[in-house]
Amino acid sequence: MPVYESDSDADTPPGKLFSRTRSIHEVLGGGPVADILLWRNRNVSAALLAGTTLIWFLFEVVEYNFVTLLCHISITAMLVTFIWHKAAEIFNWEAPQIPQFRFTFDYVASTFHGRFNQLMSNLIDIASGRDFRQFILAITVLYVLSVIGSCFSFLNLLYLGKIYLIYR
Repeated sequence: MPVYESDSDADTPPGKLFSRTRSIHEVLGGGPVADILLWRNRNVSAALLAGTTLIWFLFEVVEYNFVTLLCHISITAMLVTFIWHKAAEIFNWEAPQIPQFRFTFDYVASTFHGRFNQLMSNLIDIASGRDFRQFILAITVLYVLSVIGSCFSFLNLLYLGKIYLIYR
């Protein structure tokens, strides 16, 4: 039985689909984004896939709320920092050096960066264990905020914030 070559097979260079003159990597820009999309950098691609899958799972399947997630992350970070500071005092270790955060977006964050930096420095001072009463109060407020945040979706909170800013 004779085998006939089709016209498309003869014109297609090796590694090119549908008679393209450029590779898919070049079509996608040829940079690190193309490497990630084509799984040439497998560690970064796998990390991005795992991270986005975790975010999807938390927000869509478990119906976890964004505000609740931020509060729980803050509570965990404060507890770890508090325990680290107390352990450093007990065992005469060096206390952790926590860098100051600078929130520097030009337009949007210029309104909030002063208050955000003040809040972060206050939370770091509280988490350093200087005042145990203030520490418990901060943990309690963050927990209550996470419970309240679980009753609203993130879009509802954005809408309520917009209404507050408009009628303020």
